[in-house]
Amino acid sequence: MCYSESRKGAGPLETITRTITAEEDGSTVRHILKAKLHFSSHAISRLTRAENGILVNGQHAHTTFILHAGDVLQVETGDHRPPRVEVTPGDWPLPIVWEDGHLLVVDKPAGMTAHASNFLPDTPTVAGALAWSRGTDFVFHSVNRLDKGTTGLMVVAKSGYVHDLLRRSLHTSRFIREYRAVCIGCPEPGQGTIDAPIGRDESSTIARMVRPDGQSAVSHYEVLSSRNGLSLVKLLPETGRTHQLRVHMASIGHPLAGDWLYGTEDPNLIARPALHSYALTLTHPVTGEILHLTAPLPEDMARLVPET
Repeated sequence: MCYSESRKGAGPLETITRTITAEEDGSTVRHILKAKLHFSSHAISRLTRAENGILVNGQHAHTTFILHAGDVLQVETGDHRPPRVEVTPGDWPLPIVWEDGHLLVVDKPAGMTAHASNFLPDTPTVAGALAWSRGTDFVFHSVNRLDKGTTGLMVVAKSGYVHDLLRRSLHTSRFIREYRAVCIGCPEPGQGTIDAPIGRDESSTIARMVRPDGQSAVSHYEVLSSRNGLSLVKLLPETGRTHQLRVHMASIGHPLAGDWLYGTEDPNLIARPALHSYALTLTHPVTGEILHLTAPLPEDMARLVPET
C-alpha cells in the first residue's frame, strides 16, 4: 500500500472477537487469552478490572469461565488508564499514513522526537502532535522509535497489548523495515552485509561504536545511485541497535551525509544525518493483514541524490 493510497481516519476498533473452536472446547478464558491471544498476565489482570474487559456471548465473564465450541469471546485491547507522563500538545504537522483502531503509522518529519526530553524541552514530539489531534488522553506507544533527525515511517500502537505484540515481531519477517540513506562516497562492492557488533563509545555519553564485545548487529546495504561523491543506498537492518545504520556505514568508510556524530557536520549539504525510514512490511498483530507502506524520500535527501 503506497503512501498516497493509505487508509486514514478509520473508526475505533478496540476489541478482539474470537469464536471458540471444537478443539478449544473446555478451555478457560485465561487459557485462550494467554495461549491463543498472547495477553500478558499483567494485561489479563487489567482486563478483569474493566467493566467490559472480558465478555462471553455478550455477558461479563471471569478468567476461570469454561468456554465451549461456538462461544464468542470479546476482549478489550484499549488501555484503561491515562498516559503515565503528561503530554504537552503541539500543533505540529504529522502525516498519518495508515490507521485502524489498534495502531497507526506516521511519516515523522526531521527535527521531531518520539517523546519530550529534559535535554530538548522545546522540541516537537510525536506524542505532542498526537495529543493535539487526538486529545491529551490518547495513549501513545512507540514501536520503532526514530532518532530526532531521522524521517519516515514510524509505528504507534494504541494499547499496551498491541505494543507488546508488535515489539515481539520486530526484526522478524512479520516486521520488515527498509531505509534510504545518503552516504559519502560509493561503497564497494555495491551491495553487501555489515556484520559488526556495536557497543557504547566510552568517550561519549551518546555515541556508539563497533567493538568486539558489543551486541550483535547486522545490516544489509545496496547502492541505488551515485552523484557528485554521494550515494543513495538502501539499508535493511536485521537487528535494532542504537544508531546501528549510522555506525555501520561509518565503519566501512562511508558515513551518512550530515552525520555530525559519526561523520562530518555540513549544514550546507544537509542539516541532519541523511537517513529515512522508507518502507515497511508489517503483519498486523490482530487482524493478520499484511501492510505494505512507503513514505516518499524527503526533499533534503532527494536533491542530493535523486532516486533512479
